[in-house]
Amino acid sequence: MAGALLLLPLVLQSFGNAWVRIADMSLLYVLLALGLNIVVGYAGLLDLGYVAFFALGAYMFALLASPHLTEVFPWIAAMFPDGLHLSLWLVLPLAAGTAGLAGVLLGAPTLKLRGDYLAIVTLGFGEIIRVFLNNLDHPINITNGPRGLGQIDPVSVLGYPLSKRLDLGFIELPSVTLYYYLFLTLVVVSVVICHRLEYSRIGRAWMAIREDEIAAKAMGLNTRNLKLMAFGMGASFGGVSGAMFAAFQSFVSPESFSLMESVMIVAMVVLGGLGHLPGVILGAVLLAALPEVLRFVAGPIQEMTDGRLDAAIMRQLLIALAMVTIMIWKPRGLWPTPEHGKNLNPQGGAR
Repeated sequence: MAGALLLLPLVLQSFGNAWVRIADMSLLYVLLALGLNIVVGYAGLLDLGYVAFFALGAYMFALLASPHLTEVFPWIAAMFPDGLHLSLWLVLPLAAGTAGLAGVLLGAPTLKLRGDYLAIVTLGFGEIIRVFLNNLDHPINITNGPRGLGQIDPVSVLGYPLSKRLDLGFIELPSVTLYYYLFLTLVVVSVVICHRLEYSRIGRAWMAIREDEIAAKAMGLNTRNLKLMAFGMGASFGGVSGAMFAAFQSFVSPESFSLMESVMIVAMVVLGGLGHLPGVILGAVLLAALPEVLRFVAGPIQEMTDGRLDAAIMRQLLIALAMVTIMIWKPRGLWPTPEHGKNLNPQGGAR
């Protein structure tokens, strides 16, 4: 599997960089889905505003690695005459910390809410963040409003910017392939962290809260702190993914962080299998790549109908049909977590 993942962009780039770009975005969505899986899959807290943490990480990197702040604030320009271009390795912990703090602040007033009520509050939080980003261009221009922030610095690894092609002599690696390997490294690290969390005492406590919060509290678990920890930990993954998104796109705007993005991330976790890392990764890859792949299906259908069907609408219809079909066929997800006790030896006692 490791060999296939390493060779994948080299194969895809022979068909065009657009296919490698689809793989890059799929890895970013895997990062987002892994973070949301901590909140929804492990702790059982339905969060429909997760895209807010994605936006906070993206704007954190955009502000600290672009000329916007130095153009707006003369005192920052005086302190940094060459421009404010902080390294990714400094901004990344800041993005994770800021998003994690926002997750804790969101979790604190919602500790007594469950189910639909929690979903509505988190949905409102996500929309509040998007509206703030859209309107925070006056009286002081911080986010540049709906025009967004551009001229964002690319990621540099060992002094080499990933926006340039890398010539290894026997093969040339374009920018999208270099970003693929960076995102793949972050995904592998995130999977290791999530796996360790799942089998730790904290992970087992989250799952106890998910199954029965009253019973978990009766067993002596501090459900308040554990919920806050789940919100903060999951949000930090969103902040890291947002910073990577800003560096990869070199441009961010509030339109990239709509409610539909949150719904798609939740769908990735549910479609793949709640609380099961391989299932979450599978769901994220399918839902991130499927819309782009279906472009090649919707176009010919539009031509067959002499243009009477819009290709974009047809693509959304095909995605919806695929999701409904999968959920009818696999109601617990494509790759659900194994049932507890399924592999136990019947002679050992519990079944």
